[in-house]
Amino acid sequence: MQDDVGPENSAKAARKRNERGMPNVAAWIAIALLSLTAAWPAYHWAERKGYDALDEVSVHQLDLYVAGLESELGKHDYLPSLLELDPDILALLGGTDDPQLIRKANRRLSSLNVRAGSIAIFAMDTKGIVRASSNWFRPESLVGQDLSETTYFRRAIEDGQAGFFAPNIDLESPEFYFAQSIRREGAIVGAAVVKISLAPVESTWAASLSHPQSEKLLVVDANDMIVISSVSEWKYQTTKLISALRKARHTGHVQAEDGASRLIAPLGIMIEGPLEHGNHLVRLPRSNPSLAERKFMTQERFMVRTGWHIVTLSDASDVTSNARYAGFGAGAFTAFLALLGLYFAQRRRVARIRAQAARDLRKAHDDLELKVQERTAELNARNAELRREIVERRRTEYELREAQDELVQASKLAVLGQMAAGITHEINQPLTALRSLSHNAKLSHQRGNSERLSHNLDAISAMTERMGRITAQLKSFARKAPLTLNPVVLAESVDNALFLLQGRVNAAQVETNVRIPPGLRVLCDANRLEQVLINLMANALDAMQDLPAQAARTLAISAQPQSQGDDEIPDGRVMIRIADSGAGIPADAITHLFEPFFSTKPQGEGLGLGLVISSGIVREFGGVLRARNDEVGAVFEFDLKAIGEMHHV
Repeated sequence: MQDDVGPENSAKAARKRNERGMPNVAAWIAIALLSLTAAWPAYHWAERKGYDALDEVSVHQLDLYVAGLESELGKHDYLPSLLELDPDILALLGGTDDPQLIRKANRRLSSLNVRAGSIAIFAMDTKGIVRASSNWFRPESLVGQDLSETTYFRRAIEDGQAGFFAPNIDLESPEFYFAQSIRREGAIVGAAVVKISLAPVESTWAASLSHPQSEKLLVVDANDMIVISSVSEWKYQTTKLISALRKARHTGHVQAEDGASRLIAPLGIMIEGPLEHGNHLVRLPRSNPSLAERKFMTQERFMVRTGWHIVTLSDASDVTSNARYAGFGAGAFTAFLALLGLYFAQRRRVARIRAQAARDLRKAHDDLELKVQERTAELNARNAELRREIVERRRTEYELREAQDELVQASKLAVLGQMAAGITHEINQPLTALRSLSHNAKLSHQRGNSERLSHNLDAISAMTERMGRITAQLKSFARKAPLTLNPVVLAESVDNALFLLQGRVNAAQVETNVRIPPGLRVLCDANRLEQVLINLMANALDAMQDLPAQAARTLAISAQPQSQGDDEIPDGRVMIRIADSGAGIPADAITHLFEPFFSTKPQGEGLGLGLVISSGIVREFGGVLRARNDEVGAVFEFDLKAIGEMHHV
């Protein structure tokens, strides 16, 4: 009995499972069908809207290209008519061979050509012989050439005016000719021609359309030749693109003459089919990897002035991609709505799960709020600590800068102390002379020698002026002032430093060689720059004081801007070098020169801070102070930013 019941119960359970499963499978099939039903029209609607939007943008962009080309041509098409108003040109074309008149006409055309920015302007007689040209002075002058077989000449004589495109193969430049007949008292006496270059327009288009996904632009003349194009490989190709597009617009398809292909030679453009608004969908050749599998929409505009067609190929690949996304989105949204319906159908079953999820979410929210409060309190404490550290850092930086300024000032005073003997000599010498001149002036006054008296007074005035300059320079050098970066004439700073050291220079019989461009200005603080120069010059004088008496003593100060191939001078900066003819820097000392309290001088003659302070000042100017040995003596050099034009000396 039990054996009979077991198999029957198992079969019933299987049938129940199948009955429960059948609606689920049917629901999934229905959802899939609904998604496909919604995705297909959404794809076509999005594709049509995408092409409409691309057409609107392409029309606007094409209008800009046409306007730019029309503007470039319009700037020059009036020029041939100006020659008809020139009496010298009319007289020359009338048969006059006056050399003076020819020179005058040539120069006038040259001036007009420069002002107009054209390539050439020339006038031809009725036989096509060029009588005057703007390039009369160049080897490729057109004067005297026979251009009667040119198209623009024949059309200008026959129709009154003409515009003609002719590519310059040698220069790879598109050129356009404006030609117009010249009349005198109703009779044609010749033709005026203006030759311009369309390379600026082509370069602008090529630069703006250089990206692989940018639109492609080409201009086709009345002879089906591409005269301008953003794709260099298409230039000067003869193509049936315009006629093919017109045929496709009227018939709805394109067929080659042999009926085998829709390929437009030699561009390799494949026309897919017409779109709305008279546009077409095309594919570019697959041989170019950057353009493979990409669709483009054509846009065409006819220029009445030249008879040219301007065609743009706008990348339409994104339209198809966006349409796919729209179809997918519509299908997904439909599937979502269907699933949402299933969700509400099963809402009663999942109510407990949602309630439990809500409770878990509230608990997580409360935990998160608590963590946020704790984290906020921690951040506030760290911010307060950070503000205290900032205040302390600013106070420390202020104290450090004050200490640096005091150290710089102390260095100045130390330098003045080292120069005291020389400066005393510089002042005592004019004082002695003043006493002698004053005594002579008194005697001259007593004797009534006014000429001698005037000479002595002039000498006294010159001496006092020199003493005033010495004291003024000392006062300026010793002044304590904050660092300020301003344009400074380098030659003046070098002169001021040499002036303060002149006593030592003369006493040591040192020959100075200054090579500074007169107008060279550098960005620095004038007072501190002079301190650096005095420190380096004083060190150079110290290095030469132990040389033998017969040895040459030379102090060279030079400044050179960057020269071609000079990698050690950054662009826009100038290198200042102070070189001496001393014994040079010992090899074991050159790596320690810029360390504090290191000095190669005998004990008691220096603190070893001069180069450290000088290096710090140069670093504040944005440069680096370096030292090296030359073939003779040592060289100290540093770079500063140059202001204005620099010239080599």
